[in-house]
Amino acid sequence: MVKDRSRLLRRQAMFWGIAAAVVLAFIWLFSSILLPFVLGMVLAYFLDPIADWFTRRGLSRLMASLVILVLFVVLIIALILVVVPVISSQITAFVFNLPHYLQRLQVLAIEARTGPLSWLFQDQEQSLSQDFSDIVRQSTAFFTSFVGQLWTSSLALVNFLSLFVVTPVVAFYLLLDWDRMIDKIDSWVPRQHLTTVRRLAREVDRSVAGFVRGQGSLCLILGTYYAVGLTLVGLNFGLLIGFFAGMISFIPYVGSALGLIVAIGVALVQFWPDWVWVAATAGVFLTGQFIEGNILQPKLVGASVGLHPVWLMFALFAFGAMFGFVGLLIAVPAAAAVGVLVRFALGKYLESDVYYGRTIEQQPTPMVESLNLSAGIRSEFSPRGEAGDGGEA
Repeated sequence: MVKDRSRLLRRQAMFWGIAAAVVLAFIWLFSSILLPFVLGMVLAYFLDPIADWFTRRGLSRLMASLVILVLFVVLIIALILVVVPVISSQITAFVFNLPHYLQRLQVLAIEARTGPLSWLFQDQEQSLSQDFSDIVRQSTAFFTSFVGQLWTSSLALVNFLSLFVVTPVVAFYLLLDWDRMIDKIDSWVPRQHLTTVRRLAREVDRSVAGFVRGQGSLCLILGTYYAVGLTLVGLNFGLLIGFFAGMISFIPYVGSALGLIVAIGVALVQFWPDWVWVAATAGVFLTGQFIEGNILQPKLVGASVGLHPVWLMFALFAFGAMFGFVGLLIAVPAAAAVGVLVRFALGKYLESDVYYGRTIEQQPTPMVESLNLSAGIRSEFSPRGEAGDGGEA
């Protein structure tokens, strides 16, 4: 019995290992063309609850899918026409003016030698000049290379027109057949593991949906707040810096810290020596951190998501390095799935004989239960009538 169970476990581990390797190999081989299909699957996954809501109110699945996709495409087109031109113009201006801003910061740092902070910069003028020169050169090269690689990789990854044609079509068909696909996949699950697999699938779904919806809402709110706040302060590139800081706020403190550093640098160049506006710029981020930590994070995300920030960062870097932009899209659900499976395996281990140091051969329970069962059968089917007659005699 023990050998059969061990053989079965090895066979199952081999099967799932091979299946995972095949899936990863498929993603790696076709990563250059998968983007529209992955985006379509992501859209179908998150729009399925809305389609279910429409169908419960009398619409057919076909009509619900059409209405949702049309509204979504109209919203995306409106965002592209309104927001993208402003952001792209600020990106271009920021990259163009970056060397000037860094040189101006160098001058301000050197001038600080003669001010109240002169004790921090004794005999450091040459070092400051050299350091800022290196920063200017490296930053200019980095941003030039980054923009060039982004444009080149975008062209190589997928044609812009095909992305916006193929993705809605894929999303429509997947959304139309989503429930049938889930039922079909459910029918393939081994019956003996059906309850466990369904429970794990629900946990993965809860983790992914909770993270993307909660954290996505948080990033959108913070990005809008930072962008509006910095724009009202009058900071150059405030819209770009604010949205950038908000969109990477899914990594706690990192988004706000990077946004604060960039915003303070721009504010020093733009406003100094009028320190009031520099303080106002810092106040926007400090207020945003207070709102995030005390209001948005507990309400929108809470503690039920189950994705640790370090694990999430590792997943984003790892999948991005392996599969490019497609890897970034699948990093969150993959990290959630792996996290759920690891917690499940750890729970099984903590309940196992390996954890407690017991061995199956040392447990006499099966023999005791067998003897008790035999005694119970003999007692149940014993000739009670004869015993009763003897008692009366």
